[in-house]
Amino acid sequence: MSSATAVLDRFLEPVLSVEMARKLVQFRADSQIQARVDELARKCNEGALSPAEKAEYEMFVEDADMIALLQAKARAVLADANE
Repeated sequence: MSSATAVLDRFLEPVLSVEMARKLVQFRADSQIQARVDELARKCNEGALSPAEKAEYEMFVEDADMIALLQAKARAVLADANE
């Protein structure tokens, strides 16, 4: 477990209820955000991002990584609740 994940676990442990975990696992970006991410990903693959678009895309990637960590923790909470 990375130190970032360990810290996140400590922050979330007292507040991540089973109900909240279910909501986190189901979370998806809305259609407008997903369309923008898809557009930026396509442009990135083509090597056609402007500096501003590159910064925006990197922000989306960092946010997606954080959401993935939260969802992994939520899945662990749900697995523990089903034991």
